[in-house]
Amino acid sequence: MQIRSYAPSDAEAVIALWQEAGLTRPWNDPAKDIERKASTQPELFLVGEDAGVVVGTAMVGYDGHRGWVHYLAVAPSQQGGGLGRALMAEAERLLIGLGCPKINLMVRTGNDRVIGFYEALGYGTDEVALLSKRLIPDA
Repeated sequence: MQIRSYAPSDAEAVIALWQEAGLTRPWNDPAKDIERKASTQPELFLVGEDAGVVVGTAMVGYDGHRGWVHYLAVAPSQQGGGLGRALMAEAERLLIGLGCPKINLMVRTGNDRVIGFYEALGYGTDEVALLSKRLIPDA
C-alpha cells in the first residue's frame, strides 16, 4: 500500500471509487471537485494505491486557520485493513507540518459507522451548526 499525491491520470479511478463508496451526490460534480482541488494545494490531495490500483483518497486542505478533510474514501474491499487510518494519519502529519492547530471534517447525519471510525481516531462532535451556500452550481 502506498499513499501519494493525486495525479491527473487518477481522475477516472478516483471518481469510480467515490461512487463505489457512496460519496457522490447529484449536486456535486466529482470531476469539477477534482479540478478545483488540483488547482489549490494539490499536494494535499492524497491517493492510496495498492498494486497500481486506486483504493483510497483524502482531499485535505488548510486555510490558515483550520484543516479540512473531504472525500476520505476506501474501497469497500479494502475497508477494515487500516488504509483509512493511514490516510487520516498522513493528512494529520501534513497539516501539522503546515502549522495547522485543528482539523475539521463532515460526516452526514446518521452515518454512524463512519462517525464511529472517526471517534476511534480521537475525533469528537463539536457543538456547531454547519451552514453553507452554493456560490457556483455544478449542474
